[in-house]
Order: sequence, then C-alpha cells, then structure tokens
Amino acid sequence: MNALRKNTKAKVPFSETAIETFIRLCGISSIIFVFGIFFFVFREGAGFLFNGLDLGQFLTSPEWYPTSLSNKRYGTLALILGTFSVTTLAMCLAVPFGLGAAIFVSEFCSPKLREAFKIIIELLAAIPSVVWGFIGLTLMNQMIIKIFNAPIGLTMLNGSIMLALMSVPIIVSIAEDALKAVPDSYREAAEALGATRWQVVYRVLLPAAKNGLLAAVLLGAARSIGETMAVLMATGHSVNIPTGPLSWMRTLTATIAAELGEVARGDEHYQVLFIIGILLFSITFIVNLIADLVIKGIHQDF
Repeated sequence: MNALRKNTKAKVPFSETAIETFIRLCGISSIIFVFGIFFFVFREGAGFLFNGLDLGQFLTSPEWYPTSLSNKRYGTLALILGTFSVTTLAMCLAVPFGLGAAIFVSEFCSPKLREAFKIIIELLAAIPSVVWGFIGLTLMNQMIIKIFNAPIGLTMLNGSIMLALMSVPIIVSIAEDALKAVPDSYREAAEALGATRWQVVYRVLLPAAKNGLLAAVLLGAARSIGETMAVLMATGHSVNIPTGPLSWMRTLTATIAAELGEVARGDEHYQVLFIIGILLFSITFIVNLIADLVIKGIHQDF
C-alpha cells in the first residue's frame, strides 16, 4: 500500500508537467503560426515592395490598373476607402442590433426562450459567407433596386447589410457572455436601491461590462474587415471611391480573392496582391493596438 501511494505521488507531478508543457506549446504555436503567415506574405511581396513600388502612389492613388499594357498603376486608395466605408456602415447596423439582442438574451429572456435564441444565433454564425453573398446577389439586390429606385442593387449598402448579418452573431455571443460575467451582487445592490430593470442595465451592467462589449464590437469589425466572398458578390466589385451607401465599390480582400488566381506567380501584379495582404495585416494590427490602449484606459478609470 505504501509503495502504491509513493508511485501515485510520483506520477502526479509528471502529468501536471506534461499538461503544462502541452498548454505552453499550444500558446507558443499560435504565435509561431501568426509570424509564419506574416513571413510568407511578406516574402512574396518584399521584392517589389522595396524595388519598384511607388509607396506614395500605392496608398494615395485611386487608380488600380494592374493589367494595363502601357501604364500599370497600383493605387489602392479606392480599395482602402471601400473597405473602411463598408465596414463602418456594417458596424453602424450591427452594433445596435447586436448589443440590444445581447441585453435582451442576458437580462429579459426566460430560460427556454434564451436557449432558443442561442440556437438561432449559432445557426446564423454557421452560415457560410458565400451563402450570404448569394443572398446579397439575388434577394437583397432586387430589394435595393425596388426600394431606392437604384440602377443596380450591388452597392455598399448591400455589402454592409450582409456584413452586419454576419457580424451580429459574434457580437451577440461575446456581449452576452460579458454581461453574464458581471457579478449578481451588482444587480442585487442596484435593485435594493430601487433601480428598475432598465436602470440596472444602463447604470450598472453596461459600465461594468465595458471591456467585454468593446471586445465584441472589435471582433465584429475584424470579421467585417477580413470578409471576402460576401463583399465580392454583393458590392458591385467596381474600383470607385464610395460617395454614398448606393455607390459601387471594391474592398482589399475582394481584390485579392478575385485577381490572385489569374496572375502569374512572381510577377509585379502577383507581388502587389501580397503587398495588399501586408496592408491588411497592418490595419488589423493598428485596430488591435487601439483596442488594447482603450481597454487599458478603461482599467485605469476603474
């Protein structure tokens, strides 16, 4: 019996060490994968980035003519503005509905209704982006033409609606978890002071769950920035600086998806598409950095 106890005690530290080592490897591997992807994208575009590309024209010119025989121009200003405009409009649509749905599911639903809503939200999140693109290409296209009397419904508004529908499940899931993470003592203390349910939500829960709600919105925005097929099919895929919700436009991700399969490996056009990938990496890095600074500021306020 004593020998058995000694063997058991000897095995426990080894198993804990093995589990801890596995968890560390998982964490380190994610960092390695991110740097590996960035290295691959940077390697494919570095040759033309440092030898031949006019970076000023690349960032400030709206002229995107990579296949011109006499005067090739690689301006991405229209693509950048298209990406930010469709994402901004999508967030304007998705954030109120997403946060409102999260508050309703977290604070006002009965348990059975809450489970039904969660199933529906998970089903929305499981719909492939190409299916949303088909919906935008067929159904939403006709609705925009009829409602706004537009010549074509494949516009920034169409793409924004599709992106909003794709972002809402992410916002709802994370925001609902953030609201549920607020201790019940906060609710009980506010109700003991005579606060109504809406006052509890507005005065107590939303300030206490700021970090989680901000994370939900940023993840929804990241989903919109990185989305490809839905905006490729629903926005008209025309290189224009958007002037309104009914403008035709094209995004950075849609450009890569549409043109990468038609270029010769290693030529200028091929490398420029990878440079656009580097630009997308930079944009997401800046968004994450701003989010981190905002969250740190919120922590300091508390």
